[in-house]
Amino acid sequence: MTTSSSPLGVGLALARSYLQPSIFIRPSHLPFDHHHHRLHRIRRSLSIVSAANLTKENETKTFDFKSYMSLKARSVNEALEAAVSASAETPADRLHDAMRYSLLAGGKRVRPVLCLAACEVVGGDPAAAMPAAAAVEMVHTMSLIHDDLPCMDDDELRRGVPTNHVVFGEAAAVLAGDALLALSFRHLASATPQELVPAERLVRAVGEFARSIGCEGLVAGQVVDISSAGEDDVGLDRLEFIHVHKTAALLEASVVMGAIVGGGTDEQIERLRTFARCVGLLFQVVDDILDVTKSSEELGKTAGKDIKADKATYPKILGLERSRELAEKLNREAKEQLKGFDPDKAAPLLALANYIAYRQN
Repeated sequence: MTTSSSPLGVGLALARSYLQPSIFIRPSHLPFDHHHHRLHRIRRSLSIVSAANLTKENETKTFDFKSYMSLKARSVNEALEAAVSASAETPADRLHDAMRYSLLAGGKRVRPVLCLAACEVVGGDPAAAMPAAAAVEMVHTMSLIHDDLPCMDDDELRRGVPTNHVVFGEAAAVLAGDALLALSFRHLASATPQELVPAERLVRAVGEFARSIGCEGLVAGQVVDISSAGEDDVGLDRLEFIHVHKTAALLEASVVMGAIVGGGTDEQIERLRTFARCVGLLFQVVDDILDVTKSSEELGKTAGKDIKADKATYPKILGLERSRELAEKLNREAKEQLKGFDPDKAAPLLALANYIAYRQN
């Protein structure tokens, strides 16, 4: 299997052939659409590795994932704080406060840490990727602010605190998201150190970033997600489209941008792209599972809102057990892509895949 045609790993796998799942192949240079899919059969056992066994396995390794995440998240938070530092008094202070409220409200910082780890795995200096990591978190925060609006998911709780529009009003929330989107590109373009990242790499990273957000990425997924609510005939193909775009696209951009600015080869970048696509879909499958198995207090956001909104989810279509099996499969597929890298440098990405697979909130 060539790296440019590595499997994405999609929900149709379990629905179409439980014992011999088929997985869509999407050449990496093509947009996120269903017009250029090629099918590739992967026949392998669906033996499930339990979370307990994986935890036991991880305990024997020397990599300290908790410390790594804590250190990287602290660095990301410092970069975000500096990027949206408190401004002098202006008529737009309320907008600035709304931006800071959601951006600095905490969160796991999975996407920026993935960006930094991808830079490191190809031998790059993490300082080269910090602006990209911060930019990704700005866009992720924008998507959360907009996702919570009454015209979309209409949620009042995010990261354990009232959502942006509840505190600042709907208009300010929309504009805070818009401002974060604009700031993300400015920050990526102006803060990336020229001595570490040649101009051609930066331009390539900007292109990846833009593609992951707009009509080939996050926004497209959100549109189809909203339009599909309440429909009875939402199948796995449309569910895959939604989450490949709405969730996986930005996670993919996080990893690919890190690899680009870190100086990775085309082959390394494509292997990491496939890793990220699997992890991105894995993130959403797990999110759907948590939505029906955890409380609002445990999640830090409103539990069961997808059921209330009558949205298509993996548990709704596949059932809970098969959704868990799909998560295991995606996790294994993601980690397969890391085998060509230095094991020590790949340890953070390996641990991040397990963290996403077995997170509890």
